[in-house]
Amino acid sequence: MLWYLTRGSGAVALLLLTASVLLGVANTTRWKSNRWPRFVIYGLHRNVTLLALTFTGIHVVTTVADPFAPIGVVDAFIPFLSPYRPFWLGLGAIAFDLLLALILTSFLRRRIGTKAWRIVHWLAYAAWPVAMLHSLGTGSDAREGWLLLLGVGCGVTVLAAVLWRLLRTPRVDPAFRAAALLGTLGVFVGLLVWTAEGPLQKGWAARAGTPPRLLSGTGTIRVQTAPAPNPATFPSSEFTASLSGKISEQQTDRGLVVVSIDGSVHGGFDGRLHVAVRGFPLDGGGVQMTDSVVGLLPSGAPAWSSGTVSGLDGTRIESDLSGSDGRSEHVSIELRIGSSGTFTGSLTGLPLS
Repeated sequence: MLWYLTRGSGAVALLLLTASVLLGVANTTRWKSNRWPRFVIYGLHRNVTLLALTFTGIHVVTTVADPFAPIGVVDAFIPFLSPYRPFWLGLGAIAFDLLLALILTSFLRRRIGTKAWRIVHWLAYAAWPVAMLHSLGTGSDAREGWLLLLGVGCGVTVLAAVLWRLLRTPRVDPAFRAAALLGTLGVFVGLLVWTAEGPLQKGWAARAGTPPRLLSGTGTIRVQTAPAPNPATFPSSEFTASLSGKISEQQTDRGLVVVSIDGSVHGGFDGRLHVAVRGFPLDGGGVQMTDSVVGLLPSGAPAWSSGTVSGLDGTRIESDLSGSDGRSEHVSIELRIGSSGTFTGSLTGLPLS
């Protein structure tokens, strides 16, 4: 629920910030019509900006509350300190700080003077691209069509509004106007190029600064392996292999626990095993599972076969795995827990396709 709220509130906040920029341009250029007198535009601009701040606050609160990523309250205000995608999350903190500055200076306009207020409000034009970079660089939906469509729509409207203001503003030095126009176009072209070469490419989550343990926890197991000329895969028939390795447990801020199982597989199948189960701890031991990931890496294979836990009964784990070669395998894991976090056991595999 927190993850969906974070994504949804962030998208709505971006839409509202875009609307705030458009209304701000209309207000500063003194645009009006019979249906939209200036006082209506001014009031709407103020209220939309406050609403954008509200949804940004929801976005921040749900992000901090979600125990999955290590993001604290300080990270929402002070940029580049978080261990989770520090640069791109830091841009979100900068955009949030700029938005707060815009709101506070509007309330203090009579105290600080019109000149200081106007200087701060020029930062609104910086807040929008910074927020867009944060949205694409940090968000989990960067490669989803709906977010790309939202970003393109917001970008085109903001670009048109800014260009319209630069062309309509009277008594502006031609050299300054030309530099501002080129700078505005350069920002948007740069944003498009960066999006195509960055968030839209595979492996962006790792390059953006996601901690390796979270990459495995979300179902994407990242392992540095050398490609094999003939990639190894599962046996073509049912097999049974032996297991050995270690079990670790980590408690999150929200009272959940993450149990990680890492070991080697040998015998009827050779490779590596990784299982991570997150959930609520049960009295007397055990976990009430909320999410999971299971992965098997055949020796010599360039990529993991991954899936989720489909059955969990004590020390028995069931899962259906999908490989990069299109093959599927049902695996049954039996664990025998030893001392000091070690385990032995067996793994049975049955081809599905």
